[in-house]
Amino acid sequence: MKLRMYPKSPAPRHIAILKEALMNGGLIIIPTDSVYAIACAADQPGAIKKMAELKGNSTDPSHFSLLFANLAMVSEYTKPISKEHYKIMNRVLPGPFTFILPSNGNINKIFPGRKTMGVRIPDNNVPLYIIRELGLPLITTSIHDNDALLDYTTDPQLIIKNWEGKVDIIVDGGYGNNEPSTVLDCTGDGVTMIRQGIGELDEMMA
Repeated sequence: MKLRMYPKSPAPRHIAILKEALMNGGLIIIPTDSVYAIACAADQPGAIKKMAELKGNSTDPSHFSLLFANLAMVSEYTKPISKEHYKIMNRVLPGPFTFILPSNGNINKIFPGRKTMGVRIPDNNVPLYIIRELGLPLITTSIHDNDALLDYTTDPQLIIKNWEGKVDIIVDGGYGNNEPSTVLDCTGDGVTMIRQGIGELDEMMA
């Protein structure tokens, strides 16, 4: 199924369709504020396994990020966030940043033994509305062209051509970005940049 959606004002009926698919263990492709991503509900281990198989990965959680609707939801899945890290996150989120944070038992229910996890609050209303309605984070992994791991697919029509039939629903939210999120490690003191992406550190640290 294909859904044309407008990120600034997603139609409630479309959000309801996506929610139902996710609750039934489905996979969807959604826009974010960086690249398009495959997503499933965090309480669907079968969907996580299927998503990993589609990408040719194992279920190693380093291949996935969790998308949240707000920092209150993030805190349900991580150990207490330091004041320094919370201040930075509150300043730049929603936005194209992935924060590596120490995880708690709720993450271990999804990925047993995992001590850290990448978390995101994207600046795009499609995933944000889905997460709010679902009441759970989304597990995601970016999509990319098969011949270039860093050449992220941005054209929704090409995404539909390459992925239709492999996932349950593809959301056409317009052209995406061709840069991934900026990854910041917040597992220790201070902040360490793991990957420079679309999110600008200068603005964050000013």
